[in-house]
Amino acid sequence: MKALKQSLLVLVNLGTKIGGSMLTKVVVTGGAGFIGSHIVDKLVELGVSEIVVIDNFSSGRIENLLHHLGRGIVRVVEKDLRFMDSELIKAFQEADAVFHYAANPEVRISSIEPRLHFENNVVTTFNALECARLNDVEINVFASSSTVYGDAKVIPTPENYHPLDPISIYGASKLSCEVLYATYSKLYGFKALVLRYANVIGPRTSHGVIIDFIQKLSRNPTRLEILGDGSQKKSYLYVTEAVEASIHTLNFLIGNGLQYEVFNVGNDDWVTVREIADIIVEAMGLSNVKYEYKPMTHDGRGWPGDVKYMFLDITKLKNSGWRPSISSRRAVELTVKDLLNFKN
Repeated sequence: MKALKQSLLVLVNLGTKIGGSMLTKVVVTGGAGFIGSHIVDKLVELGVSEIVVIDNFSSGRIENLLHHLGRGIVRVVEKDLRFMDSELIKAFQEADAVFHYAANPEVRISSIEPRLHFENNVVTTFNALECARLNDVEINVFASSSTVYGDAKVIPTPENYHPLDPISIYGASKLSCEVLYATYSKLYGFKALVLRYANVIGPRTSHGVIIDFIQKLSRNPTRLEILGDGSQKKSYLYVTEAVEASIHTLNFLIGNGLQYEVFNVGNDDWVTVREIADIIVEAMGLSNVKYEYKPMTHDGRGWPGDVKYMFLDITKLKNSGWRPSISSRRAVELTVKDLLNFKN
């Protein structure tokens, strides 16, 4: 592949910034979705001159990008990454970097319709990598997931934990994609950054336990059905912090001359599902809500394939120079406030 552009090497001198003409064109797949649209926001803020969003709008929303459209910076290409064609390949031309965030994010559905996760996660990732290869895109960032660890026996769980043993098709699909990134990086020489996100929440989120609880309590404010026994405990990261960490680790990768790196992107603490329910009930001004637990497995999980305890070790991320400032509990509180304000 061609040598890494000098302009990209300059960005490491800007700390967490990617700015001005130093990074001319970036492709964001799934850029109308939850995390993807926040990545677009950050790239615009940092002065990237051309951003191509590729999205099929199966879960993404054009409303997430409306504040950028018409300014000549963000261009939307409505394409389904499951299907390669000349138009899709052309969208990657002259790109300096690709942020691949297109995926089916519904972990629960993967046990019911596994083909959806193969097609929407594995096939789309292969096609995104092929488009990058055919256009000599030298920087590739992949949104992976904490689910690649499965039921880890070491908590907090570090990046070098083995064996990686996902218990859902979603987790298996993300791990498959990681292998593709590692192999493409070795074989074709481009730089690849794999980000294993904890539960990322915040404005524009469209799925997950917080959405589920708010919708249920809006329909019936006297009872709340909770999938699982309520003791499930996980780490949550507010989306703006997830994006900051993502840009920081990209700069770290380039600044240290690294070719392939994996980072856990999570928080320093975790909360239970029961605590999340309590936060939402209080924020909605409700009282005397009856919790009805519906464990779907013998050990109290919300569904088959649900990781009951997830807490990432982010020592590597902190040693690179970034740490979260919003706790898991505070991230939940802010997200509930965001969603209730949007609803009203």
